[in-house]
Amino acid sequence: MALALSILDQSTIASGRGADEAVRETLSLAQLADELGYARYWLAEHHNSASHAGAAPEILISAIAATTKRIRVGSAGVMLPHYAALKVAEQFRMLEAIAPGRIDLGVGRAPGSDGRTAYALNPNAAQSADDFPRQVQDVLGWLGEGLPVDHPFRAIRAQPEVPTAPEVWMLGSSDYGARLAAVLGLPYCFAYFITDGRGAAEAMARYRREFIAHPGRIAAPYGAIGVFALCAPTEAEARRLYRSRELWRLSRDSGIFPPLPSVEEAEAYPYSEAETAHLERIRARAIIGTPEQVRDRLTTLATELEVQEIAVLSPIHDPGARRQSVRLLAEAFGLTPAALS
Repeated sequence: MALALSILDQSTIASGRGADEAVRETLSLAQLADELGYARYWLAEHHNSASHAGAAPEILISAIAATTKRIRVGSAGVMLPHYAALKVAEQFRMLEAIAPGRIDLGVGRAPGSDGRTAYALNPNAAQSADDFPRQVQDVLGWLGEGLPVDHPFRAIRAQPEVPTAPEVWMLGSSDYGARLAAVLGLPYCFAYFITDGRGAAEAMARYRREFIAHPGRIAAPYGAIGVFALCAPTEAEARRLYRSRELWRLSRDSGIFPPLPSVEEAEAYPYSEAETAHLERIRARAIIGTPEQVRDRLTTLATELEVQEIAVLSPIHDPGARRQSVRLLAEAFGLTPAALS
């Protein structure tokens, strides 16, 4: 099976530009990905963040689904403990009515925010996180599988009732999500970019080993990883563009989530010896370079982890350079441009 290539977008806020511009850049990039032949376009969920504007992926999905023709569009993911399962099911039934057969519902358990924000979203946040497996099963039931006969809300029908259903994915960055995806027989995506790959091999192996097929769901394990990757016409240019991400990572690793700095800001930053050493360790694992170099690294990684799909995250301060990276990677993988009418 050929490796599927998709895009993961956090609607990154860039230094010197507003969150509104980040959202418009997401909409524009999704249309380009549709034209280039990418398999999916996934939107992340973050709250109370100066780094990411994607607080409501279901709304962005709606806008993208209405302005694209072919590409699958979905969430990576909806942080389910914040919400009622019925409301999530109804939102994604509505999205399925807008773009039949093109909607993905990726769900996760992490807060996508700090603890206080999680409680602001849902005062019962701690208990809801523990109830995550049941919530997922309720969503599946309201998306068309039906609820158990003894379910207290079995008589409630999620609207709108449409003939097709979203494809439900389990997302995670630990062993927990892999185990739950396997038990429920769902496709699974590991957030490789969050852990820098730590735990990925173990999670994917466990997912494959413990997978249980369920009627109406996928017949065999289907794994994906979300990976940071950046390419440019030359390796030197790719490494220059990567300087933004490096400086941002210093902040993230300290628990601070600022806007993505420009290359110029990153080059002017007075790095300490400890910060330089930290970035050198990160840089050694970064998937950056020419399109061919990035393609080969991604292909090797997919083979090692035995996954069928890679979703690429490429936050770049310059939107033109980001679009170029997406285009070059599509060409390197031989994606077939869509014949859009």
